[in-house]
Amino acid sequence: MKPPLSVSSGIGRRLREQRRRRGLNQQDLASEDISVSYVSLIETGKRMPSPAILEALADRVGCSVEYLRTGRDDNRGKELRLKLAFADIALRNGAYGEALQSYAEVLESAPLLDAPVLRRAKLGQALTMERLGRTEPALHLLHALYESPDTTPGSAEWAQLAIALCRCYRAAGDLDMSIEIGEKATRTLDDLGLEMTDDHVQLGTALMGCYQLRGNLPRAHMLAARLVETADSTGSRATRGSAYWNAGLVAHSRGRTSEALALIERALVLMAQTDNVRHQAMLKGSYGILLLESHTPEPARALRLLKEARRDLAEVGTALERALAEMGVAWATLRCGRAEEAVTLAERALGLFSAQDTVEVVEARFILGEALFATGESGRGESAFQEAVRQLGRLTPSRKTSKLWRRLGDFWQHQGRSAEALGAYQQALAGVGLHPLPAPEPVLMEHLPAIEPVPTEHLPAMEPAPTGQLPAAGPASAERLPAAEPVLTERQR
Repeated sequence: MKPPLSVSSGIGRRLREQRRRRGLNQQDLASEDISVSYVSLIETGKRMPSPAILEALADRVGCSVEYLRTGRDDNRGKELRLKLAFADIALRNGAYGEALQSYAEVLESAPLLDAPVLRRAKLGQALTMERLGRTEPALHLLHALYESPDTTPGSAEWAQLAIALCRCYRAAGDLDMSIEIGEKATRTLDDLGLEMTDDHVQLGTALMGCYQLRGNLPRAHMLAARLVETADSTGSRATRGSAYWNAGLVAHSRGRTSEALALIERALVLMAQTDNVRHQAMLKGSYGILLLESHTPEPARALRLLKEARRDLAEVGTALERALAEMGVAWATLRCGRAEEAVTLAERALGLFSAQDTVEVVEARFILGEALFATGESGRGESAFQEAVRQLGRLTPSRKTSKLWRRLGDFWQHQGRSAEALGAYQQALAGVGLHPLPAPEPVLMEHLPAIEPVPTEHLPAMEPAPTGQLPAAGPASAERLPAAEPVLTERQR
């Protein structure tokens, strides 16, 4: 008996989908026993393949015979879910290359996955791309998921997507879009009237970081206070640690270093009780930098923390995070008076950064320049600073670039080079919108009207003052002038 048309058409449709997903054409499925025209007939549902041919076709398109027959493959589905779990672990442990490969393999068999598992794989792929610095493809995947009708506003997945979008746009330098997404998501949560969760606090911390970078410190401070209070009452240790961490960075930006250190210390205690090694390492790095920038620097303690951060991020950090950790160790080493070692570390940090112009690369060159001057290699130090200034001039002015110009000005001032220091300070002010006023136009003498001499015969005659009597004072009299100091004779002195 002939199989129903629906069965043969279903087999043909699944075969065509699998073939196209693997990037194959009908010729690639053909063999001595299977002609191209026969493949075409199967795909259009006009022929029902024999078990042997079906097995051969399934092998070539990378699926099971059971899937081609029914659209289901329980064993293969279990394998894919297990691979997805391994991909999630690899992402968490910082094995980003392995994670990306595993997610791609899972998504190649998308028809075998149910909708929640498929979305989880796509989200994991997007987050891995973000960690690898591939921001544009990550944004494309995140937007597709965030705007999908299957994504429920207010859900944990929706909040995770909104947070990731904020992070990616911030990394791309588009603070306006990052803030727009964060504020809109926050309004959505407020309108839904949902109870605060860890995801809500994490969304707020992402938004707070954007306010800080844009220089809106009062708003960042108000949000930080609200989030710390909320996290203390409802959040997990990780969420509370994140809230304290970001609040500390905001306090530091406002010049309140003691408060910033206290908040970061509380965050360290909370993060130490979690299993997120990457966040613990990044937090140690932040704390180390704060110790270097405090009013009473502690370079030895900062160096210890930054070395710990570098060690852990070497295993679980992104390429940028590893470069930043190396740069932090270089700076702390320089502040500990070990300039030659700092030169090697700064050069190593520059090698870890990508070749593009970024604030981080400029800062690494500054550290290298300072270290070279400290070793007496002022010529190489000049070259490092010159390259840093060229790169800094190509960056869009911001609070970060102004901070670097200020740092450069302080260095030149300490070197006694006032002209270079003044130029750097002017650039720092321009970066925050304070440009120098135009100099007044000089008044040329030839533009002044000529003064006609007054004939002496027109002046009134002056009456001689009586002997022993002074003329009376006019409006500018002595009571409006400072009293004269008495003149002492040589003997009085």
